[in-house]
Amino acid sequence: MELHEFFLALALVLLGARLLAKTATRQGVPAVIGELAAGLILGPSLLGWVSPSAPLEILAEIGIILLLFEVGMNTDVYRLARAGTKPVLVALTGFALPFALGAGVSRHGFGLPLMASLFVGGTLTATSIGITVRVLTDLRRRSSDEAQIIIGAAVLDDILGVLALAFLYQFAVIGEITPASVGQVSLYIFLFVALAPVTAKLVACVIDRYDRWSASPGLLVTMVVSLIMLFSYLAHLVGAPLILGGFAAGVAMGQRFRLRVPFAAALNRALDAAPDLSERLEHQFRPLIHVFTPVFFVMVGVSLDLRAVDWSSAFVWKLASALLVIAIAGKCLAGYCIRESRLRQAVIGLAMVPRGEVGSSSRRWAWPTAS
Repeated sequence: MELHEFFLALALVLLGARLLAKTATRQGVPAVIGELAAGLILGPSLLGWVSPSAPLEILAEIGIILLLFEVGMNTDVYRLARAGTKPVLVALTGFALPFALGAGVSRHGFGLPLMASLFVGGTLTATSIGITVRVLTDLRRRSSDEAQIIIGAAVLDDILGVLALAFLYQFAVIGEITPASVGQVSLYIFLFVALAPVTAKLVACVIDRYDRWSASPGLLVTMVVSLIMLFSYLAHLVGAPLILGGFAAGVAMGQRFRLRVPFAAALNRALDAAPDLSERLEHQFRPLIHVFTPVFFVMVGVSLDLRAVDWSSAFVWKLASALLVIAIAGKCLAGYCIRESRLRQAVIGLAMVPRGEVGSSSRRWAWPTAS
């Protein structure tokens, strides 16, 4: 893509996202639905004015990472911990049911090859925390009790989804999954999840002090964006989703997160002396999030080319219908595996249905023996 073509495509993406989001909200529909619709309209499915390209996909990744950073900042991990095993049960059920049903139906119902069936099941496992959080935000329910369960389950779901795709890729390449590789990747991700917020909290104290002493404008947002990108890189390095790096950095920067270990008492007091750090970050990051995040949701729609599907094929209709039912039912049933009111169970199950960041990442995996 030429530079001038990229600028035109970016302008169309941003304007289309804003116009369709505004139209959606006027109809009482979450803005993210309008942004997804903008991608379908602008993309190859209809007008064909915008095509998937590396520069736009990079901007989309930045957008979803920044959104997860904001989510992390507003997440009370101790309140999340008080939810107990509920997020874990929802995540495990929402992972196992779509995987087993998707792989089983693809293999035994439609005769697809074993590896193709397993990859189909794998792509149905992860929940789009980005889409779910945007909808909860648009509905002003992001701070609700059920939202805490949903966010915790969605984060775990994304990790499980990436692990599943990684192990399936290894199985496709070498024909086996070794216990050593499973344990190694799982250990790396666990250590990252445990240590990343602590490390980011230490860095946050340094950034805050340096920002107060410096007269350089924009220093705070520059340093924190650099930290987010670094943590996203480290997350990818250990085999975790990129968005987990942004989420971990956001959790550490949030005012609710405190290090509960003896050596951190002085650090916590220093951060308590600067209670406005989170507020300054939210204020300075809001324009970035408003610009970059819609690019991700538009690109989700752009990446779907409905014209490439053979709609005259009965096989396509049957397979697509079966997978759609499995994708929705498998996640919805996950909400009913915990003890909550029927309404909350239904809300939690429906909130787990969207797919986006990790599911679409399966396009990056080679399927050497699936065909």
